[in-house]
Amino acid sequence: MNNYFVILAAGKSKRFHKKLPKQFYNYKNKEIIDHSIEKSLISKLFKKIIIVTNNLNHFKKKKYPKSISIIKGGKERSDSSFIALKYIKKFKPKNVFIHDAARPNFSISLLHKLIVSLKRNKASIPVISSKDSIKYKVKNQLFNLNRNSSYLTQTPQAFKFNDLYKLSINQKIKVQDEATLFIENNLKVKFIKGENLNNKITYKEDVGETKKYYGIGFDIHRLVKNKKLYLGGIKIPFHSGLKGHSDGDVIIHSIIDGLLGAMRKKDIGTFFPDNKRKFKDIRSPKLLKPIINILNKNNFYINNLDINLICEQPKMSKYRDKILESLSHLLNLDKKLINLKGKTVEKLGLIGKEKAIACEVICSISQ
Repeated sequence: MNNYFVILAAGKSKRFHKKLPKQFYNYKNKEIIDHSIEKSLISKLFKKIIIVTNNLNHFKKKKYPKSISIIKGGKERSDSSFIALKYIKKFKPKNVFIHDAARPNFSISLLHKLIVSLKRNKASIPVISSKDSIKYKVKNQLFNLNRNSSYLTQTPQAFKFNDLYKLSINQKIKVQDEATLFIENNLKVKFIKGENLNNKITYKEDVGETKKYYGIGFDIHRLVKNKKLYLGGIKIPFHSGLKGHSDGDVIIHSIIDGLLGAMRKKDIGTFFPDNKRKFKDIRSPKLLKPIINILNKNNFYINNLDINLICEQPKMSKYRDKILESLSHLLNLDKKLINLKGKTVEKLGLIGKEKAIACEVICSISQ
């Protein structure tokens, strides 16, 4: 696995936003660049991932694994690309992928196809056909370009490192992509089928709006003495715990029901019936994990969660941050998108007498 993945993110995005470079704009609840970072990590195809940026301060607060390096870029795209190639040369890479941070919608499957293509080729480029009629101008005369003979190139573009490095050293012109270096030198480029969704975000309008779906979750359990209390996936110091077939975590149970409701997938009891011994005393994070897998498999993502935890004791203000951290980790969701409120019932009923805890959740998802 001697492959390296370079993400070019040094642009100023003048056509996108006056203040914010587009690679840092929120898109599907992540910064645009984070989609490329996560996919390259999840693929497990790359020994190292290099982010090339002129906004080094933006990355200082982020925690990345050691396989990710962040380096300063150049003035032009081709400058940043060459800086990255010089940086990774010391690692003696076999293959290198060059990718534009402004393309967050490529698939991991495309990465695998490029790896396979590189076994027999020095340069492999994903391309698609144009959906539009293309015209070009020579002096004052217009001509139609044959769409069947025209290609729209995408990234990531994959290369044998040594071949690309030699061409980059000798390049005399600023190029818009690395494939140009091979084409200008009459070297073979292998075109593979790209992806129509792998569009480049150039204007703010390219981000677009997606349809939202909503779900409501609710759960309540009695408190019993001498049992551990779990809320939001963490253990809360308290004299009583929640009685239930599992660990009784009303927050996670409500989140599961809310997500299932938003996906129109029935309820928690359908997936984890309380008459099955294998779910006896199971920790609720283990119940949440397969629901998140269903969410991901169906291409849903969470927009936000609003949680009401209803109890007299314990007071949630003391544990709110820990619960939010836990939920953020379990859901792979920015904790800024999770709201947790502690509510009482003014000493009324079982909850008011501190004999039960309830929770309700409203969640929003998009596909």
